[in-house]
Amino acid sequence: MVAIQSSVKVHPLAKKRRWTFIVLTALLLIVSIASLMIGPVRFSLTEIWHGLTVADSSLERRVIWELRFPRVLVGMLVGACLAIAGAILQAIMRNPLADPGIIGVSSGAGIAAITIMIIFPAYITLLPLAAFLGALITALLIYLLAWKGGATPVKIVLVGVAVNAIVGAGTNALMLLYSDRVQAALPWLSGGIAGVGWSHFQMIVYYAIGAIIISMFSVKYIRMLRLGDDVAKLLGQRVEVIRFLLIVLSALLAGIAVSVSGLIGFVGLVIPHILRLIIGSDDRFLVPASAIGGAFIVVFADMIARTVFDPIELPVGILLAFIGGPFFLYLIQRNRKGDARA
Repeated sequence: MVAIQSSVKVHPLAKKRRWTFIVLTALLLIVSIASLMIGPVRFSLTEIWHGLTVADSSLERRVIWELRFPRVLVGMLVGACLAIAGAILQAIMRNPLADPGIIGVSSGAGIAAITIMIIFPAYITLLPLAAFLGALITALLIYLLAWKGGATPVKIVLVGVAVNAIVGAGTNALMLLYSDRVQAALPWLSGGIAGVGWSHFQMIVYYAIGAIIISMFSVKYIRMLRLGDDVAKLLGQRVEVIRFLLIVLSALLAGIAVSVSGLIGFVGLVIPHILRLIIGSDDRFLVPASAIGGAFIVVFADMIARTVFDPIELPVGILLAFIGGPFFLYLIQRNRKGDARA
C-alpha cells in the first residue's frame, strides 16, 4: 500500500492570528475584571460575583452593578465601534492614517451632539440619532466635495481634514455663543465614559450590535476595494456605491461611540494599524481583531484614568491622546522614510 499524504498549505500568519485573538480576548477579560475590582472601593472576586448575581441592597451590588459594570460594557462598545470604523476607513482609503477623528466624521457627530446638549437638552434621548446624523451629513459633505470624476481616497482624506477644521470651528463658536450652558458639555468634549450607566448602555447597545454585525458581513466588499478601484470594477463591483455605503457605516459606528463617550480620538487610528503589523491586512481577521482590541484599549485606559490619578479622574480622551499622538507622529515619520526609499 502506498500512503498518499496530502499537504495542506497553512498561511504563515495563521498561528500568529490565532494567538492574537486568544491574547486579545484574555486581555479584555482580565482588564474588565480588574476594572470591576479596582477603584476608591476595592472588591475581591467573590464580592464581584455577589454584586453581579445577587439583587440586594449591599455595597457590592450598588457599586459593581449600578456603576462599574455598565461603564465597562459601554467602554467595550465604544472601543469596538471606533476601532472598526478606523479599520474600515483605512482599508477603503488605502491610507494607514485614516481615522473617524482625522477625516472629520467624529467632529460631525460631535457638533450634532453638542447642539442637542446645550441648545435642545429636552431631547437628550435623541443624542445617538443626532450624533449619527451629524456624522452621516459630514460624511456626505466630504464625499460631495471630493467628487470630481470619482471620489478617490486621497481626495476624501484631504477634504476630510479641511472639513474637520471647519466643523471644529463651528463647535467652538457654539460654545462661545452658549457659554452659560457649556459647563456640562466640557467633560464630554475631552472624551470619556465617566458617569455612564445602564441608561447609556441601553441607548446604544442595539445600534452598536447591529452596526458591528453589518461590519462583519461587509468584509468581502472591503477586501474588494483593497484590490484597487480598477480591479474591483473588473470584478463587477460598483466601486463608488460600495465606498459610499462603507463610509456611511463608519459614520454610524463613530456616531454611536461619540454619543455616549464624547470625542475620544486615536482608537480608530492606533488599534487597526498595530494589529495590521501583527496579523496582516486581511480584513476577515483585522476587523474582528480591531473590535476586540478597541474594546480592550478603552476599558484599560478608563481604568487607568480613574485610578492612577486618584482623586482626580482624567478623561479617557486625554489619556489616549497622550498615547495616540506620538504614535501618529511615528506613522508619519515611517511613511516619510518609506517615500524617501522609494
